[in-house]
Amino acid sequence: MNLSLKLPTSEEMAPEEFEGGIAVVCVILGLSFLVGAPGNLLVIWTILKHVKKRSHTVVLILHLAVADLLVLITLPLWIYSLAHSWVFGEASCKAMVFMINACMYSSVFLITLMSVERFLAVRYPFASAGWKRKKALNKVLLALWTTALLFSIPVIPTQVLGEDSGEEHCLYRLYTSPTQELVCLLLETLVGYILPFAILVICYGCLFSRITQMTFKSKRKSTILIASVVVVFAICWTPHHIGNILSLVILAMGESNPETANVESARSTMIFIAGAMVFISSTINPILYMFAARSFRTSLRDTGIQKLFNHISSTSPGEGNRELSFVSKRHSNQTNSSQCLSTSKDQMDILVKMCENNPS
Repeated sequence: MNLSLKLPTSEEMAPEEFEGGIAVVCVILGLSFLVGAPGNLLVIWTILKHVKKRSHTVVLILHLAVADLLVLITLPLWIYSLAHSWVFGEASCKAMVFMINACMYSSVFLITLMSVERFLAVRYPFASAGWKRKKALNKVLLALWTTALLFSIPVIPTQVLGEDSGEEHCLYRLYTSPTQELVCLLLETLVGYILPFAILVICYGCLFSRITQMTFKSKRKSTILIASVVVVFAICWTPHHIGNILSLVILAMGESNPETANVESARSTMIFIAGAMVFISSTINPILYMFAARSFRTSLRDTGIQKLFNHISSTSPGEGNRELSFVSKRHSNQTNSSQCLSTSKDQMDILVKMCENNPS
């Protein structure tokens, strides 16, 4: 994804506006690193150390935390380069942006997969139980990460170092033609936002009427937690993709159109915050987990997050298994009862016949 903030040069903006925007971005990125890196490390450590039987949902949360952490550990380099300049060379610039793009794509795909899994667990519990028994998740995750890496390849030739006021910055994309830029922007916006968001809307649109009717409170909790992750994803990524759409509008209008300057100004205005909000999306998920884990806390030191993940593992997508086992047990009990009644009836018939054959 286009994580280079595509900043306008200081000559294109007022100096105080340019410096103010950079300062705001650095503060947001710094807070994101201080909160998000420890938070995602806590999630990873808790799942690997304390959750032995991991459901599909918990495994997806683990992969999401890994992807978010890989993005967040690059923030000190971004902050330094924004405040000063990029001094690490063009190869490292391309490699780091490629890794960030791959992790961002994987985060979007993981959230989408998490929502589809939740949809199947609630609407089709028997099918989700069968999917769990087939253990297909590892293959799906391998395909997901491979796809994310493939979609990030366009970053390698287009990400370049740009010079501004004599200083180099790893913030620019260089396209060889308008067609190349059009393809890259469309691919990023369609695959990284519109298609996943459409799937999310369909899944939760179908689940909306069912959430309040769920018989198991645990199932409702898990669904609402995943839904909150989706809402945060939409909030954090929408401004970035609005910027992409504005870039597409600029391409369609052409440089000769007098309105192009106004659209370019609107895009430049929102670039700073939109770029920083992309990194916030990697920070907020552990906070959501902590908030959801409040009811599991037993002391001030206890975060409750370990019990939350164990709770999710025991009920997601195990709700379907629980319902299945409940039906099976009930059917088994009914069968045993009917067998007992049939046996008792046969024994009574034998006794009656014995009495008739031996009258006293």
